[in-house]
Amino acid sequence: MLATAQRMVVPFGTISIPETSRERIGEILQTKRVSSGKYVRMFEQKFADLLGVKEAVALSSGTDADILALAVLHDYGARRGDEIILPALSFVATGNAVLHAGFKPVFVDIDRRTLNIDVNQIEDAVTERTRAIMPVHLMGKPADMNPILAIARRHGLEVIEDAAEAHGAEYQGKPVGSLADMAAFSLYVAHIISTVEGGIVTTDREDFAEVLRSLRSHGRACKCRQCVLNSTQAHCPKRFLGGNGEDIRFVFERIGYSTKMNELEAAIGLSNMEIYREILEKRRQNLLYALERFSRFHPYLATIQEEAHEKIGPHAIPIVIQEEASFSRADLTHYLEENGIETRTLFASMPTQCAGFAYLGYREGQFPNAEYLGKMGIHIGVHQDLGLEEMEFVLQTISRFLEVHQR
Repeated sequence: MLATAQRMVVPFGTISIPETSRERIGEILQTKRVSSGKYVRMFEQKFADLLGVKEAVALSSGTDADILALAVLHDYGARRGDEIILPALSFVATGNAVLHAGFKPVFVDIDRRTLNIDVNQIEDAVTERTRAIMPVHLMGKPADMNPILAIARRHGLEVIEDAAEAHGAEYQGKPVGSLADMAAFSLYVAHIISTVEGGIVTTDREDFAEVLRSLRSHGRACKCRQCVLNSTQAHCPKRFLGGNGEDIRFVFERIGYSTKMNELEAAIGLSNMEIYREILEKRRQNLLYALERFSRFHPYLATIQEEAHEKIGPHAIPIVIQEEASFSRADLTHYLEENGIETRTLFASMPTQCAGFAYLGYREGQFPNAEYLGKMGIHIGVHQDLGLEEMEFVLQTISRFLEVHQR
């Protein structure tokens, strides 16, 4: 419980670092084998098993996971400048990743009720240069994947889930991260499974995973599922099988990146995996407690709701100030922060509210729902170091705010 003698404090995020992490890190430091090796491979296997997919490729960040999942498409006929459809509202890393992978982002507005891409607008955005659709499961609420996958099938497109915030989410009984051609997760500090920094791509396509392993290490030809050299330091029989006997670690098949996860990060991730169910359940209790009681703030504030076909990944509580409110977002955030509740804004409309995308030529008003949330949305933590007492404190604090500011 995060209470002090004076007041309760509700920080936005946390990270669990069990004692087993320290033990593994100590072992790794003793061996001096700290770059990507056997612990990274163990973490990848456990993550794949968790989602019931064939492959998981660990990387240095969730942004890199988005970038490399997209960059795989270059091996399958995509050209630089081809188009990727994505929601206008997301953490800016989603849009940045499209550009870093060599593609053009084509933005679609969101559904204010779900915070996710409006599936009814996707097909109108498809052109002859479209290569993939990248839905985002924002705040852990699954995007409506069935119609998205149907559109992709009709047009011969790949689907890549941005599941950065969606650990533990389910759609139609299946885990988010197993629904499409690939999925990209963040393993950043505030997420349910964390490696401090880090990301991971999941897929059932073994050929995609092979390309991902090449991409994360400069595009080299060395891309086995488990590297003998890195994991056991044994002789690798493939090492000198290049065309003229070259070391295949120095044969580069494609334009690549340097985005490997290291052993120390994997050690923390493995320990997080061992208490994953405990973390997930605690966070879901916190989230659902708040969501089930949030209707008391209607019509001034709104949030998402868990529907029968899904489980929301318990990342945070999104809060959207409604048109009926007579107060501003700044009024609400200042009040919450002054009362010990840490907040974050609910991202922004990338094409019209993030200056870096201005050169694409979008104009404010093209994405009214995303823009509204960019001005009127916040989110609050539900992490495992909090409990129902803190959730009730958040609700009561919001109630007191409305008593003063909405008359």
